[in-house]
Amino acid sequence: MSRKGISDKVAVIGMGCTRFAEHWDKSVDDLLVDAAYEAFADAGIEPADIEAAWLGTMISGYAGITLSGPLKTQFIPVTRVENMCATGSEAFRNACYAVASGAYDIVLAIGVEKLKDSGFSGLNSPKPPNDGTAPNFSAPASFSFLAPAYFEKYGLSAEQGREVLSRIAWKNHYNGSLNPKAQYRNEVPMEKISNSPMVAAPLGIMDCSGVADGAAAAIIVRTEDAHKYRKDPMYVKALSIAAGPGDGRLRQDFDFTSIKENVVSSQAAYREAGIKDPRKEISMAEVHDCFTPTELVIYEDLGFSERGQGWKDVLNGVFELGGELPVNPDGGLKSFGHPIGASGLRMLYEMYLQFQGRAGKRQLDNPKIGLTHNLGGTPMQCVSFVSIVGKELS
Repeated sequence: MSRKGISDKVAVIGMGCTRFAEHWDKSVDDLLVDAAYEAFADAGIEPADIEAAWLGTMISGYAGITLSGPLKTQFIPVTRVENMCATGSEAFRNACYAVASGAYDIVLAIGVEKLKDSGFSGLNSPKPPNDGTAPNFSAPASFSFLAPAYFEKYGLSAEQGREVLSRIAWKNHYNGSLNPKAQYRNEVPMEKISNSPMVAAPLGIMDCSGVADGAAAAIIVRTEDAHKYRKDPMYVKALSIAAGPGDGRLRQDFDFTSIKENVVSSQAAYREAGIKDPRKEISMAEVHDCFTPTELVIYEDLGFSERGQGWKDVLNGVFELGGELPVNPDGGLKSFGHPIGASGLRMLYEMYLQFQGRAGKRQLDNPKIGLTHNLGGTPMQCVSFVSIVGKELS
């Protein structure tokens, strides 16, 4: 696959993010206003400076008026996008391409979802019309297949596998305990994670991400304009998305130890950004830890670990805050929950804070290259998004 990409052509000059939580006292409009105005203030611009906007939401609104109403934008184009769990990232991707094309000088990418009072459990989603023959797995059931497949292929006992999965959840909850914008801000002992009530064997409730409300926003300009606004912008190195054909649903021999969309999207992003050795060149990553075995498989699909070695890297602390390659330093979906349209931009918000040294107690030591990743759908057919962002120009 050959493509030119937009490496270093656009930069982020302002970001905002609400706390992800049960916002019973806030509407979708409130969350959009809070995230957008934090981004405007951070960039030092007025709302009227925005020339176009991209809104990511899965079920919390329709069309551009979901954003133009609460922000009272004055007849600028607003595009609503949806791409399952990559929805917020998709809004960001489209906004970046619009600026890189030269069509606009300054735009807004924003994502929002309000799930807690919508009646949407987050464990299943409405399906489009079909002939009724396709299996209808819940999300935990779909991703539960990853764990026993991985354990069997790489020779882990059930007890060893349980320890690995619990350590992933423990890591993310520890990181989230350091983050004032996380929904869950408490450490959770590994014993409690291991013994949590079963949802879809071998996944307990503490192997699953939660449901939350939230919004996050980014202001994007061309790189040559970025220093008009701030001295420390975040540069976009690569944006990649892969939508799978769904053959995993048809094959009896489907291998649940890897998700091909992850591999394709990450390899394309690495080519675009010039990354040769992701484990050594990437300083930090935010990945889609919807369930603990998902994060385990992602380590290997994204090239952070050799095939079959990811579980050892977990036990050796490679992906913890003080490890070789910190993953989910903000606490991930496990600590934030997953307001679908907002999660991708929340991940980029963490990259932005870390590059600027504003991540508080979880601050890493001078990170320079970051990766964000979303996965929407099931292991058998999904969309996978990868971004590479940086503190400096290449």
